[in-house]
Amino acid sequence: MSKEILRFGLPKGSLQEATLEKMAKAGFNIQVSSRSYIPYADDPELEIRMFRAQEMSRYVEHGYLDCGITGHDWIVENGSKVHEVGEFLFSKSTRQAARWVLAVPENSSIKSVKDLNGKRIASEVVNITKQFLRKHKVKAAVEFSWGATEVKAHELVDAIVDVTETGSSLRANNLRIVETLLSSTPRLIANRDAWKNSWKRKKIETIAMLLKGALDAEAKVGLKLNIAEKNLANLLATLPALRNPTISNLSQKGWVAVETIIDEHIVREIIPQLKAAGAEGIIEYPLNKVVY
Repeated sequence: MSKEILRFGLPKGSLQEATLEKMAKAGFNIQVSSRSYIPYADDPELEIRMFRAQEMSRYVEHGYLDCGITGHDWIVENGSKVHEVGEFLFSKSTRQAARWVLAVPENSSIKSVKDLNGKRIASEVVNITKQFLRKHKVKAAVEFSWGATEVKAHELVDAIVDVTETGSSLRANNLRIVETLLSSTPRLIANRDAWKNSWKRKKIETIAMLLKGALDAEAKVGLKLNIAEKNLANLLATLPALRNPTISNLSQKGWVAVETIIDEHIVREIIPQLKAAGAEGIIEYPLNKVVY
């Protein structure tokens, strides 16, 4: 009987480093070698392939891959019919969604999509751009851009549709955002036939659960502290962030240990409050995964 294998596509390029980092936190050690097209995975049930995010959804749809990680934008651009397993909010530099925006030079007279009638637009997402224009009943020429799209806005075309997370690159190139066409986050997608296979579906769902757990853990920390039992009720009443804590008795009579998980961004505010409420031995520690 042949061994069950899941062919899993990971994105090359701008998302590669972030994706491999998140997969490692999820428990999957993947090594990419410059000498081989096939990365090593420490899970014998996985065969990893690396493709650019732009083409990933096509390979999943046509069954060369059982599943893969790619952006929502490229699923829409390719019109791929795949099963979407989950959304994972990570990117190459921030945890913000990427946005495909219509941008023009700062001094352009174009103020809205309606001003694009008869104009020329350059974009890597030609289909998304054309769909946007049809929706607004605007006729404009859309040409594919292989890169350096920001430069073309000043010299070759009237407007561009480009991807941004923060808008800083567009501002640096003296470009003004007119409208947002699409927001996009990475998605785990599956081939529809693979999703009907019980073994493959279970394997894909396990990867999704562990990956989500690793991502959820990034924004949270664990907190431990000791406090006199007589002060416990007041501490919990005044600090609603400590919801559903684990409370256990210490060997020292009249004292308890409290353990909880909180959002990392409130730690700097909450620790002084804990101390003021009588807490001692406060320990903050990082988390690898949080699975709900």
